[in-house]
Amino acid sequence: MNFPDNLKYTTEHEWMRIEGQYGWIGITDYAQSELGDVVFVEIPAVGTKVEKGKSFGTIEAVKAVSDLFAPVAGEIAEVNAEVKDHPEIVNKDPYGNGWMVKITITDLTQVSTLLNVQAYKSLIGK
Repeated sequence: MNFPDNLKYTTEHEWMRIEGQYGWIGITDYAQSELGDVVFVEIPAVGTKVEKGKSFGTIEAVKAVSDLFAPVAGEIAEVNAEVKDHPEIVNKDPYGNGWMVKITITDLTQVSTLLNVQAYKSLIGK
């Protein structure tokens, strides 16, 4: 299982790559393996505001449907159309082409509440 150390993680199994005021969000390799084959991703439109810890969309797999939770507050700046059209990419490349949304972070201090790679590995027992 892959755990990039340049990302931040949530206890709900989302990851976030931060560059300046922007954050790219997806689900972790662990999450996609637990869900199984992803068949549908519902993500909001550009301009939608998201709140830290609140659901901003859903991901549907053969086994279950799960909410996607915002790691920090922000506004959707970009959506990954490829994931909407080909949701199976989340299983193949969760940290690369499987990203879901790019947000403009409205409160950078919230980033400090996210988990680093060691803390996330401890959370899932790896």
